[in-house]
Amino acid sequence: MKTKLLGMTPEELQNVVLEIGLPKFTAGQIAQWMYKKKVRSIDEMTNISKAGREKLKERYELGVVPYADLIQSTDGTKKYLFPVEIERPGGWKNVDGSPVTEVSAIEAVMIPDEDRATLCVSSQSGCKMACRFCMTGRQGFHGNLSAADILSQYIAVDEAESLTNTVFMGMGEPLDNYENVMRAITVLTADWGFGWSPKRITVSTIGVLPNLKRYLEECRCHLAVSLHNPFPEERAMMMPAQKAWNEEDVVALIKQYDFTGQRRVSFEYTMFAGFNDDKRHADALVRMLRGLECRMNLIRFHKIPDFPYDCPAPAVMEAFKDRLNKQGLTTTIRASRGEDILAACGMLAGKHKDKSC
Repeated sequence: MKTKLLGMTPEELQNVVLEIGLPKFTAGQIAQWMYKKKVRSIDEMTNISKAGREKLKERYELGVVPYADLIQSTDGTKKYLFPVEIERPGGWKNVDGSPVTEVSAIEAVMIPDEDRATLCVSSQSGCKMACRFCMTGRQGFHGNLSAADILSQYIAVDEAESLTNTVFMGMGEPLDNYENVMRAITVLTADWGFGWSPKRITVSTIGVLPNLKRYLEECRCHLAVSLHNPFPEERAMMMPAQKAWNEEDVVALIKQYDFTGQRRVSFEYTMFAGFNDDKRHADALVRMLRGLECRMNLIRFHKIPDFPYDCPAPAVMEAFKDRLNKQGLTTTIRASRGEDILAACGMLAGKHKDKSC
């Protein structure tokens, strides 16, 4: 199995080119082709000699994987399906010592909105968190995506040259794949990489405490926390990870950091009729988040099979929003996008869908 170049830093690329006998400056050329020009193969790196490209291809591949399927919503949202080759969890090895891999599938969603084009990317195939209301969580966990797998999503979509923002809110828990997500963010924000401002990037998490602390210390990108209920015992009914990482501890940690500048924190709150949509919940949210500069995003629940709850009526969501706003918690109702193609929050499953739908 060849090593992927995508995700490597200039220093790592220097080691690559020197090891195969190419000039040191070739490393900068490779980085320019991958991250600035977003080529999809080594053969497109035309200012590197053909012999040099052949040497590269003997041991390395670029790592950009074309999408296998694309469907578009009536609202313009696009969902891309990508095949990925991932290491099987558990450390399985072949007889030659190489990791056992399997082909899986992940999805990325491109959301257009006036002058913005936001790519919602996946960080894992499946997910360990097992949230009851999430189609990805129902799959179980298949494996972490490499930094190359994550970055490939940005290059392989048709909108690669026009993307303005990104959210790590696709399949998987980003902070459960911390090293690869952070390597991808490094490429996205570095001057030698995509050159994006951290303000263009938001990472979502249910609150994986050890890695959340690292993220808050090491990264200047925005944070979105999947909260969904202010009462721990009720949250645990929907989100088993609550038992490992209590929401009160998560919020207490976040309150230790400053969000009055360019970095923002928001809380995601999917609403379920008759479960988390009354005044008691609204007032508890205000108490929990008091003193923290933050935003609350209310999310309409998108119905999935074999789940007992529905979305509240629009009037109930509006009343809930108004109650939070009146008590000083800035709250909006997030517009639902791509529901007709199973691209909305909680609906990603990594499967082909009939394009006639």
